[in-house]
Amino acid sequence: MFITFEGPEGGGKSTQIKLLSEVLQTLGHQITQTREPGGTVTGNKIRQIVLEDVELHIEPLTEFLLYSASRAQLVREVIRPALQEGHVVLCDRYFDSSLAYQGFGRGLDLRFLQDVTWEATGGLRPHLTFLLDLQPRIGLERAASRGQFDRLEQADLQFHERVREGFLNLAAAEPERFYVIDATRSAEAIHQEIVQVVKSTLIFKH
Repeated sequence: MFITFEGPEGGGKSTQIKLLSEVLQTLGHQITQTREPGGTVTGNKIRQIVLEDVELHIEPLTEFLLYSASRAQLVREVIRPALQEGHVVLCDRYFDSSLAYQGFGRGLDLRFLQDVTWEATGGLRPHLTFLLDLQPRIGLERAASRGQFDRLEQADLQFHERVREGFLNLAAAEPERFYVIDATRSAEAIHQEIVQVVKSTLIFKH
């Protein structure tokens, strides 16, 4: 089973992936945890360029293609092999982030983004996507407490509001895949809700 975690900055995706992984392992599942961009040697080098080197000027199209390159590597090197071995794959961001950030946020054509994404992923879609939703202002305040902003976190509030709207639009278009969660609640409350959804989905899937 392939589960992704999406949402604006500061939603607590990494925390929830860690907590869910621990629960699923105690239930006897083999887990592969990964993230975007990154998750491979190649992807981590791309991550450094596209997120961490904030002094670089990167055009929106270049940004999207770099994310797609990292994604193509991750799918072929990590995600598909893990799924073929029967693992539950937990991924911190996937293609929905590109649609939200580079599509709704940067204004690139969504159809073009979807076409490139299909080629990059070989059509691999998540079985379940958790959208950890919160107001961008709250999320950015949380992100600021972690230290220096990355390239996307440095964008203005209006950009992040467009991104949030994009995520919500994507969720509304695919209600069978997305599960929207109020990320302003406690980490434990969010965790319990996620565990219940995943348990029921795994039972249904088997």
